[in-house]
Amino acid sequence: MPKILVVDDEPNITEILEIAFQEDGMDVIKSGSGRDALKMLREQDVDIVVSDIKMPDISGVELLSIAKEFAPDTVFIMITAFASTETAIEALQHGAFDYVTKPFGMDELRAIVQRALEQKNSRKPKPDTSAEEIEAQQGQQLFQALHRIHVVGKSPKMIEVYRTIGTVSMGDSTILITGESGTGKELVARAVHEASNRKEKPFVSINCSAFPETLLESELFGYMKGAFTGATTNKKGLFEAAGGGSIFLDEIGDMTGAMQVKLLRVLQERCFRPLGGSDEIPVDVRVIAATNQDLQSQIQDGLFREDLFYRIAVINIHLPALRERSEDIALLAFYFLRHYSEKAGKYISGISPEALRALESYDWPGNVRQLENTIERAVALETKQTIQLERLPETVCNRTNPLEHEVFSLPDGPFDLEDFLSQVESSLIGQALRQSDGNQTATAQRLKLTKGSLRHKIQSLQIKI
Repeated sequence: MPKILVVDDEPNITEILEIAFQEDGMDVIKSGSGRDALKMLREQDVDIVVSDIKMPDISGVELLSIAKEFAPDTVFIMITAFASTETAIEALQHGAFDYVTKPFGMDELRAIVQRALEQKNSRKPKPDTSAEEIEAQQGQQLFQALHRIHVVGKSPKMIEVYRTIGTVSMGDSTILITGESGTGKELVARAVHEASNRKEKPFVSINCSAFPETLLESELFGYMKGAFTGATTNKKGLFEAAGGGSIFLDEIGDMTGAMQVKLLRVLQERCFRPLGGSDEIPVDVRVIAATNQDLQSQIQDGLFREDLFYRIAVINIHLPALRERSEDIALLAFYFLRHYSEKAGKYISGISPEALRALESYDWPGNVRQLENTIERAVALETKQTIQLERLPETVCNRTNPLEHEVFSLPDGPFDLEDFLSQVESSLIGQALRQSDGNQTATAQRLKLTKGSLRHKIQSLQIKI
């Protein structure tokens, strides 16, 4: 029987959770303070701890941090409020499995606890498990610490990005970061640099698409006095300026063929020659490149050198589009809300349910950058204490009437409408369940159904969960 410790300074919450987890067949113990919980954890083996973050003596994060030293196998799930999601991210950095935000549904918390138990039971002891976990935590901690307000997320795809950062940052291999515009490629590059042994040295970046070929060459490699008209002094290039550190080449897919040849030579020979110079300058930098283009297609079209591709893509980090991690939208929205509310000197504490539903159902072709701009605009326009639906752009609100255009074409001949609608309904519910990791409460909210109605549809349509 799994043993679960519930920690909260509000007795009514611990009692509710005790009843719910006992119904699930668990051995439940309770604590009203962090210090008392620490004592319990020292005295007995506990599988899972469900703890509030904000407590009067020591916080849930402190409880987690201390307990991990003597009970590393105990799984922590944190309870927080939207106003303190930044602290919840800190809890993830210290090794928490997941967290829920108040007010939360028991179905949501139960699903998280069940996943935690499954992961704990399926974990096989390996000599290098601790090292892997440390690397993952290092990458996640760094990434969140650098830009908590701008790039956050607890979705599986983002956790995998954090894990990759932690794994590759200590090496010197070149890295290619791919992903759509607005997904945060430069932030990942900075995270890799800050997690490496080069973090005390410079990090320099350049957008390769922003300069014509001759100017890009002088920016990267520098020039000598008299190299061209106007070159009145020697100038260091970014490769030299980044000595011992890292250089980030954004939009590398826009480099001309001639510049690709020069960059390839630098990567192969680890030296370069400034414009107008005769001496080779050795270079010790880590090259991190990024693109939103399909370089493989460009290679086939003769626009990008294959040999350069294999030089820069020793390690690839792919950033998911925001639509691929829709579970992070609310978290990101509240981060940006807090940031821009403070910046504007406004007290806007929340987002209305209607506005949040619109945000979560939009595809965000501009990704996190577009979401950030949307929240900044809403904060500037809002006069109430919560962001209202009408403060969002029409493209996000989707105010156009979907019935103005035919969504489906009616086929010729007899047509089984009920069977077709059942298939469509089953497909959409199945997608929503998968995106919510089987959480029926979140799925019902996404589809604007009651939980009872959702359960009935799952049963009647025979949808596998």
